[in-house]
Amino acid sequence: MTSAAARAQAPINHQSRPDRHEYLLTVKGRELGPALVMLMKWGDRHYAEPAGPPRLTVHRGCGGRRVILGAMVIAIDGPAGAGKSSVARAVAERLGFTYLDTGAMYRCVALAASDRAEPPAAVAERIAIELDHDRVRLDGRDVTEAIRAAEVTEGASRVAVDPGVRAALVAKQQALLRRGDWVAEGRDIALVVAPEAEVKVFLTAASEERARRRAAQLGGDVATVLREQALRDERDSSGARSVTEPAPDAVTVDTTDLTLDEVVARIGELAREAGR
Repeated sequence: MTSAAARAQAPINHQSRPDRHEYLLTVKGRELGPALVMLMKWGDRHYAEPAGPPRLTVHRGCGGRRVILGAMVIAIDGPAGAGKSSVARAVAERLGFTYLDTGAMYRCVALAASDRAEPPAAVAERIAIELDHDRVRLDGRDVTEAIRAAEVTEGASRVAVDPGVRAALVAKQQALLRRGDWVAEGRDIALVVAPEAEVKVFLTAASEERARRRAAQLGGDVATVLREQALRDERDSSGARSVTEPAPDAVTVDTTDLTLDEVVARIGELAREAGR
């Protein structure tokens, strides 16, 4: 992946086919010459296939179209209850990116390990996890609801500190992120899984607000969730885990007093700046 951005000036030659345009590409002020591209609409973005590699992505924004060489990854970190999943889904939908729910992958390992007489690391190596929009499949079985059970949530936190589990899932996640545009969320996604991400965001919120959100999501008692959250944060911050501090080049966004739309707009702005 590369963060070098190319700007597409106004189309200089409109071909007979309405979906083909010739653009004059420049990278950091250096003119590369005209390039014939095929535009394909997807959400609020256009994807452009040139005559040969590399694949170009045409973003539609203020000032007209601009072309970015390669793909973009938006990495969203932060502790439990900070709003990572809701924000990541909304950002992916807003920008037309694919959403990578890394937490769901750890939940799948926890669920599978509870039914098998083998170490979680071995389970993580063997299982097949499919993330298809809002559905999660484990070895072909839809487990979207099953992995959200309280016991699976607790189990996911435990298996996540297993170095073997983490190595297996990080490899799977990195393979996915090598191609296309992604919004990936997790509690150390920017430090471990996608350290080269073009946009890194660390979401945080006051402990009480995090507990209130999680209790509302799970239907639990706020005080109980707050106690469990403190224990989980302590465990997740041990060993190789790092969830309390953002990556050095990440932008911290405190969501305590922000609406979902406000957070999404802020990250969208960061993505636009990264694409310039």
